Amino acid sequence: MFKIIIMKIPAYLQKGDTVAMVCTARSFTRDEAQEAVSLFESWGLNIVFGSTIDINANQLGGTDEQRTDDLQRMMDDDSIKAIWIARGGYGTVRIIDKLDFSKFVKNPKWVIGFSDITVLHSHIHNLGIATLHAIMPYSVPKALNEAKETLRQALFNEDYQIEIPSNSSNKTGNAEGLLVGGNLSIIYSLLGSKSSINTKNKILYLEDLDEYLYHIDRMFYNLKRNGYFDDLNGLIIGGMTDMHDNQIPFGYDVKQIVLDLCKEYNFPICFDFPAGHIPDNRALNLGTKVSLNINNESTSLKYI
Repeated sequence: MFKIIIMKIPAYLQKGDTVAMVCTARSFTRDEAQEAVSLFESWGLNIVFGSTIDINANQLGGTDEQRTDDLQRMMDDDSIKAIWIARGGYGTVRIIDKLDFSKFVKNPKWVIGFSDITVLHSHIHNLGIATLHAIMPYSVPKALNEAKETLRQALFNEDYQIEIPSNSSNKTGNAEGLLVGGNLSIIYSLLGSKSSINTKNKILYLEDLDEYLYHIDRMFYNLKRNGYFDDLNGLIIGGMTDMHDNQIPFGYDVKQIVLDLCKEYNFPICFDFPAGHIPDNRALNLGTKVSLNINNESTSLKYI
């Protein structure tokens, strides 16, 4: 049984604040970070490199112990106002149960990232704290201005909404609820653990990269069998990037998979939302209340 939690919103940033950059997954270097550092400095923020920047353990940005210690130190350091995870890939799940969130819960700060960082988003959501699904230092060089600007607006608590033309496959309707979600493969991998999220009366956002269509179908069915759609208020499908098919076609694309699986439900569904493994990866305040409005002309997501 999931307990009912009241969400805490970390303090928004001000010019002069310090943001830590760390690796919880794949490795990253100071040279690779220069555009990201310049971006945050242009906003009046200071970047502090964690000890995991510039080191590696095979694919990972340091051993499990090094990555755990680095993130723990930044979570517990009161001078650090936000933590920007350098890169996704894989590895965050290896350290999540080694972390002590007791001080973080009392003094929360923004954790920023996407992809593999969905492990942190989901786990921290269950602690009752909002997080930011947004571009990472690794993705800054290819990010569109819209993606960068929404991150700035989110960090500095400036009002913004996301409005896009509607996709013809959308299921129209209006919904409100806490925004949750992230990478489909990661959410699928967390099922049955204490990091698995409760989607009741919430709006679920999902994206993924480099998957076979039959695997997308399998993951969605597992979410369905775990009750993720039973009491859902709305579903947002972001970038489903570089999907693959077999020599014998699966027979459904992502939109068809989702619509077929969700045909028994009444919640609205949005496709091609600008977030995920795409250049237009706009910031999403996970754990905050939003309204989703989908009609035949446009789709809008507003924070309320």
